[in-house]
Amino acid sequence: MTIGQVAKSTGIAAKTVRFYEAAGVLPAPTRTASGYRQYTAEGVQQLIFIRRARMLGLSLRHLKRLMVALDGGGRHAVRQRMREVIHAHLSTVQAQMRELRLLERELEQVLGRIETSSAKGPGGRCRCLEPPDTSAGRGRRARSR
Repeated sequence: MTIGQVAKSTGIAAKTVRFYEAAGVLPAPTRTASGYRQYTAEGVQQLIFIRRARMLGLSLRHLKRLMVALDGGGRHAVRQRMREVIHAHLSTVQAQMRELRLLERELEQVLGRIETSSAKGPGGRCRCLEPPDTSAGRGRRARSR
């Protein structure tokens, strides 16, 4: 298959396929005498695997590790590597989710302070972006919202 055919069948742009090759995630395909890339069914399957892994948010670094394992390792080696990579990525995602939940609470507090008149400080200045700890009463009320 040519790169255009591969792009059409996998839903991955030809430019992205070339990028994966240049990044070392996808092995370079054989070429015709005129220099056109020729992909095998195995190459197409590798691209589909890469696409799914990217949809799950795996980094190029992780993909390289997985592709090396897929290239020469037995089933056990591949599964072990996959388990390591997925576990590491899941831990990262869980940490990001914790940080996003904290951000969500902080944004809710700011919104609560914006919606109350008690968020105004001396001279009528808005204090809605100040940390709740700077005003004991307002901070407690904003947190309970």
